[in-house]
Amino acid sequence: MLTPFHLAYHVTDLDQARAFYGGTLGCVEGRSTETWVDFDFFGHQISLHLGVPFQTTNTGKVGDHLVPMPHLGLVLHLPDWQALADRLVQAGVVFVLPPSVRFEGQPGEQWTMFFRDPSGNPIEVKGFRDLGGVFAA
Repeated sequence: MLTPFHLAYHVTDLDQARAFYGGTLGCVEGRSTETWVDFDFFGHQISLHLGVPFQTTNTGKVGDHLVPMPHLGLVLHLPDWQALADRLVQAGVVFVLPPSVRFEGQPGEQWTMFFRDPSGNPIEVKGFRDLGGVFAA
């Protein structure tokens, strides 16, 4: 059984974070103060604190694309991934890497998408038909 992770990072505006994580992504808000807010991030706990977001560079190679490093990642079952991709497209989210499939027909076949939150924090979401393929070589 997997256990939830906890990750805390900075955002520049809590109202924008609430609108994006709560509204656009559909995450349920937890505890908060005037300087931070928790969200149930697909079964994991993220704590968004007011501050300067971490610096990123486009040095991660995904196929023919360079993506932001470091980044927060999430793995979902494919139907949940597709529903989230559809939701993000409908919300007009600008993608660093639009929803697409990688390693099609190979071990580790996965769907992926990269986008940023309103503070510029990069997020990758992967989708798998079978979560047993997450670590396939």
